[in-house]
Amino acid sequence: MCVGLPLRITAIDGIAARATDGETETVIDLSLTPDARAGDWVLTFLGAAREVIDADEAEKIAAALEGLRAVMAGGSAGDAFADLDAREPRLPPHLQTALDAGQTQG
Repeated sequence: MCVGLPLRITAIDGIAARATDGETETVIDLSLTPDARAGDWVLTFLGAAREVIDADEAEKIAAALEGLRAVMAGGSAGDAFADLDAREPRLPPHLQTALDAGQTQG
């Protein structure tokens, strides 16, 4: 399984960038996010930025990862998933459209 990590770009040199999670700085590949700029948050997988995200999304992802770390260490996730607790489950758009059209079987 591959887990996406939110990192903030601190400097760019061509398709490489220095980015940080607030504690550790690393070099990432920007080939898939050519519009990324210093100061942007990016979601990275295996050392490559895959998507530019906003600060709120980066914070939610970081909180969820911290909650998972806590659970894996035998603790509690706390409020790491608070943004999901108050939300009703939603179908993907294509399935919601099918349900709204009365289709109940594939």
